[in-house]
Amino acid sequence: MNTPETSRFVRLRVDLILEVDDAGAVTEAALERIADDPDLPADERAHAESAVTEDTAEALAYLVDPFDLVSEIPGVELAQASWSSERIDHDPDSPDWGLDEDDVDEEDDDGDDGDDAFDDDSEAGDDLEVEDDQENERVG
Repeated sequence: MNTPETSRFVRLRVDLILEVDDAGAVTEAALERIADDPDLPADERAHAESAVTEDTAEALAYLVDPFDLVSEIPGVELAQASWSSERIDHDPDSPDWGLDEDDVDEEDDDGDDGDDAFDDDSEAGDDLEVEDDQENERVG
């Protein structure tokens, strides 16, 4: 029997900064994933191949699958996922890149206990400036 507490939706926000040492390997892996997808229509396949070949950030976005991140967690089913990628300038020594900078939401300052994670209309990542982005979405 599910209680209201066990059937709640939770938004998990993850912000990754990846250093790409071998862009060719990333592109090749993305092209292999595209080639191995039997359900991908030819026109979408051509578009995906072009996108991942032109931009490593696009290739990474194609390779990252949030379902893979949570598929083995007991008691959890991915309801919806949205993610994007972008090229950035990153200086790990800069104070602008503090890992905890996004941990405090304005809503948390008003005493909200965070249980209403999906009550606002914002998408994950709405506060990010995106230059070259590849957005992907999965609805389960």
